[in-house]
Amino acid sequence: MSTPAQTLLLFGVTGDLSRRMLLPSLFGLDAEGLLPAGLAIYGTARGEIGDSGLRETAAKALDPIVAERTLDASVLDRFLARLHYVAADASQPETLAALGDAIAPRADQGLAIFLSTAPSLFRPTIAGLEQAGLAGPATRLALEKPLGQDLASSREINDAVAAVFPEDRTFRIDHYLGKETVQNLIALRFGNVLFEPLWNASGIEHVQITVGETVGLEGRTSYFDGMGSLRDMVQNHMLQLLALVAMEAPAQFTATAVRDEKVKVLRSLRPLDAARESVIGQYAAGAVAGQPVPGYVDELGAPSTTETFVALKAHVDNWRWRGVPFYLRTGKRLPVRTSEIIIQFRAVPHSMFSGRGAVLHPNRLVISIQPDENVGLTIMAKQPGLDRQGIRLRQVPLDIGMPNAFADVRRRIAYERLLLDLIEGEPTLFVRRDEVEAQWEWIDAIRRGWADEGMIPKSYPAGTWGPAAAIALTERDGVSWHD
Repeated sequence: MSTPAQTLLLFGVTGDLSRRMLLPSLFGLDAEGLLPAGLAIYGTARGEIGDSGLRETAAKALDPIVAERTLDASVLDRFLARLHYVAADASQPETLAALGDAIAPRADQGLAIFLSTAPSLFRPTIAGLEQAGLAGPATRLALEKPLGQDLASSREINDAVAAVFPEDRTFRIDHYLGKETVQNLIALRFGNVLFEPLWNASGIEHVQITVGETVGLEGRTSYFDGMGSLRDMVQNHMLQLLALVAMEAPAQFTATAVRDEKVKVLRSLRPLDAARESVIGQYAAGAVAGQPVPGYVDELGAPSTTETFVALKAHVDNWRWRGVPFYLRTGKRLPVRTSEIIIQFRAVPHSMFSGRGAVLHPNRLVISIQPDENVGLTIMAKQPGLDRQGIRLRQVPLDIGMPNAFADVRRRIAYERLLLDLIEGEPTLFVRRDEVEAQWEWIDAIRRGWADEGMIPKSYPAGTWGPAAAIALTERDGVSWHD
């Protein structure tokens, strides 16, 4: 692991991501003594608010956390003392000179930069950082998505980054990788002898990955309408989850070993038959949680063919997974907010109970990522009784609620882990360039298939699980979505 950075620079420090995630995460780390003692946190944005303005903004965002955890006011004061502010405009590289004046004297002690800007600003911002003396060998750069909108634009961004920051100092963020349950997937697979012998085409019938949102545009109009659900969710979060489910066991838990195995999976994804193996939809007016909501085009205020729902049937063409379908589903204005992975095991090859009226159901592993972190396994068990009419079996869930199993450990925001890893220079949970580009290659091929087939989104009422065709996508294989 690298030497911990002594300076952290946050772009867009007054924005929504900073207030909701970054500042609370850093405060949580500081409250537990996990930040380097001498770490200074610099924030930048366009406004001329000064140190006092940033500290006031941070205090307002953090006061509810202080109250909830009954922390002493001195804990907050200590964190606020770390904060400094320098105004700069990422669209005007020359304004970054002020950042250089403030931070360059500290940069050789280790500088971590968190860059959350529009993709069009990556190139000028990085050029401005270099001109300001903030791109030296002790600097590492974290990039928030979106990293382009297709393979070509992603390569342009990566080339611009690589011209100044080598790969070992580039940290691409997918915040799903910071979630405890996602990391627990690795522990579940490779830390237990129970699952791995069955974790292949012989033991698993199919895999489902669902990421459902109840929200609509929520202020992301210009971004989302230019991207759609395939590029917004599948290209990054869902393909990373698929790779973790499907990858081979790394020889060691190191950044290189883990990411090498994920890339192999991504490169093994079979090109999709767009017409038969994908469904796209766009929500119409409906009701979510009992409340009426408008349709997508009404929220947008203009006609659009952008998909707000996508369901895919994917295949990983290698020895371990040959013939096992991976069903992916994500959308906006769905009935519930959920992120989960379903591992459906195969049925027993012969039921000794079949002549006595007992019905056997295959085992199913359910890994819930949000809103509740949980790992559940359904098994068959005998129902209590004298069984005079034949033995009776019932599916029984074995649930491991993470908050209960680890009640003595505080539940963390995903960005806490990612920010601490960035500060300490640990790249395992960040995405490497070849991963990003392998993801985009597969996604671009799907979008070309949609264009070639003339596919447009099918309408579905808000508050439902997408178009009826999404149900048919699995039902024709004898599979039902886990709703």
